[in-house]
Amino acid sequence: MARSGVYKSEVRQARDSLLAQGKNPSVDAVRIALGNTGSKTTIHKYLKELEEDDGGVDDHKASIGEALQDLVGRLAAQLKEEANHRVDQILAQGADKDKRHAETTAALRQEVAALSDNLQRAEATALQERSAHEHISEELQNEKIIRHTLERQVIDLKERLAENDAHRQSIEEKHQHARDALEHYRQSVKEQRDQDQRRHEQQVQQMQAEMRQLQQSLIVKQDDVTRLNQEGARLVSDLSHAQNALYDQQSRNRQLEQKLEALQAIEQHAKAVEARLADKENQTRAQKLELGAAIAKADELISQVRNLELALATADAKLAAQQGVVGELRTYLETRATSNAKSD
Repeated sequence: MARSGVYKSEVRQARDSLLAQGKNPSVDAVRIALGNTGSKTTIHKYLKELEEDDGGVDDHKASIGEALQDLVGRLAAQLKEEANHRVDQILAQGADKDKRHAETTAALRQEVAALSDNLQRAEATALQERSAHEHISEELQNEKIIRHTLERQVIDLKERLAENDAHRQSIEEKHQHARDALEHYRQSVKEQRDQDQRRHEQQVQQMQAEMRQLQQSLIVKQDDVTRLNQEGARLVSDLSHAQNALYDQQSRNRQLEQKLEALQAIEQHAKAVEARLADKENQTRAQKLELGAAIAKADELISQVRNLELALATADAKLAAQQGVVGELRTYLETRATSNAKSD
């Protein structure tokens, strides 16, 4: 907010400043130099008083010109010195900022490279784990197929075992029937011999008369005996075959038991593979989480690098602008110095 009034000393200082710049110290110019403060009437009054105090502008025009020239020269020298000092400070600050920015950028690039390597290694590890997981899944699938096949074989073997047990039972029943028939034959033969013996004792007197008939009966009996002996031999052969079949069935049963034990071992191996697969899946999840964290950190670092690059570009633009201003200032000072030298 502008002040309500100005002092005479301020009007004098503003007038002298305008004169030093080679400008006409009019009421408006002085008021602008004072920051648009004070009334024009007051400024005009103070300017009149200052002219009266100085004894008129026309009488002291030469002395004012010399004073202004000296003041301009000293101000130009001081301004040039301050500008050079300021330019040196700006250049030093710019060089220091460039150095710090270069160091920060190099460190960030190294960190980004390290994170990129870690990310690549993590991706390679994840790929290997994925391949191993797929391989283990294939092995597990194959194991399941083999287990299913073996279970089907076990079921088939159990069915065959049941059939063989039924066949063995049938053979044992046939064998029992054969033994019963053989025993019955032996008993009948014994009874027949006893009957023949008794008949022989009772019919000694009739033996010769009935010799021909007995011989014929004997021939018939011999044929029956031969037939029964053949039947007994056949039954013995069937029994031998049945025993061999029983031995074969027992051997197959032992083989089935071995296969069942192998199937149990395979099932245990499949359970172990499933446990390893679960561990691999847990490790894969953990590595995926680590990979996501590394990617997030890499993205954050890349964002920081971009921000730093943007800040560096902004600083470079500011430095270029400052250098342009310094160049223009130097050109202006050199021009003023040349003009002053020519005036001298």
